[in-house]
Amino acid sequence: MADTLTPAQRSKCMAAIRCKDTKPEKLARSIVHGLGLRFRLHAPALPGKPDLVFHSRRAVVFVHGCYWHQHGCKRGRSTPVVNAAFWRKKRAANKARDAAQRRELRLLGWRVLVVWECQARDPVALRARLGNFLGAMNPQWARPARTRPRRTWKRRPLAQSPRRKRT
Repeated sequence: MADTLTPAQRSKCMAAIRCKDTKPEKLARSIVHGLGLRFRLHAPALPGKPDLVFHSRRAVVFVHGCYWHQHGCKRGRSTPVVNAAFWRKKRAANKARDAAQRRELRLLGWRVLVVWECQARDPVALRARLGNFLGAMNPQWARPARTRPRRTWKRRPLAQSPRRKRT
């Protein structure tokens, strides 16, 4: 099957794929923040620049896209049709690099957790997994996330007072 986009269009499309601030990463950050933990983002001093770094706990969290890092789920097993040899090689190199970075971090004394894009589709399970990994000591952390939104109160507009004329 031939590519339906021109090389310029394909280049623009591929350039739009982000490596930071993805939806699964933002969800993981939101959950961890809700657990009351603070973290650093993308620490350049550590191998692989982990997405979330918890210095006090010597723990890091990577949030990987299933397709790019070849997870075992449906999206990770799919293979591109166009330029298949190039993409097979690139994705295999990504997977090997990830394993080497995890190994290096463990040798440095860090605990490593990989959160996959498909796991971020279930926020309740992700919350439990992150809480367990990060040493949840607060019993509230084990509770499932709130299923219905909190009630928000609308502010009543203040009564408009007539403007005084200045003399």
